[in-house]
Amino acid sequence: MFYWFLKRIVLGPLLRLTFRPYVIGAENVPEEGPAILASNHLSFSDSFFLPLMVPRRVTFLAKIDYFTGTGIKGKLTSMFFRSAGQLPVDRTGGSASEAALRTGLRVLRRGDLLGIYPEGTRSPDGRLYRGKTGVARMSLEANCPVLPVVMIGTEKIQPPGRRIPKLGRVGMRIGKPLDFARYEGMEDDRFVLRSITDEIMYELMELGGQEYVDIYAQVAKDRAKAERSAGTSGKAEGSTAADGPSPSAASDRPEHPTAPAA
Repeated sequence: MFYWFLKRIVLGPLLRLTFRPYVIGAENVPEEGPAILASNHLSFSDSFFLPLMVPRRVTFLAKIDYFTGTGIKGKLTSMFFRSAGQLPVDRTGGSASEAALRTGLRVLRRGDLLGIYPEGTRSPDGRLYRGKTGVARMSLEANCPVLPVVMIGTEKIQPPGRRIPKLGRVGMRIGKPLDFARYEGMEDDRFVLRSITDEIMYELMELGGQEYVDIYAQVAKDRAKAERSAGTSGKAEGSTAADGPSPSAASDRPEHPTAPAA
């Protein structure tokens, strides 16, 4: 199978030699049966190092963009992810989110490990953001434990925007399995799902020492993007006003845009 070929013959030895990855808590991964590896998400390379350091096969739910690219690069990326057994999911919400849950449940019901990032996207600044409740629902419906996983140092070798990783050492810490059997039959209770998800995120915070922010990471990204756009627009307006006939009008404008309320 191509997954094991990549892990043991091609990528695995290269990544181990170059980045000397280490793992703490590998004994917490069950030898058999379904489980969810719920990880923080600091870098694109997380999806390479996490499967590398877990002895069992890990299937990730990868965003659909990796499978729909055009041109040579897009086709190669799609071929790689499909060959490695990763599954495309649409994260736009609504029926797409439901389909993603069904996909994850198929992996768990055949007794495999499922890798998932509860934050839904990479952290924009290294902090830990609010988790989405899909991880809780899958855990209850598949009746399987959740293992909190913390990636260490991946944001240093490949921060957002960097295509080729730089040299450095990375690691991973795996916490003890979280059992939510006490909530059996309550997978449709949104308060229960939020409570479970918050417990998972708390364990990730404790395990990795990240600062926690109680908003979704995508919201933080959208706000930062809006602030950058407003800042660029403000500078352009300031330049125009400075060149115009009314300097007093320019002096009435704030130098920096006001950040949206959290």
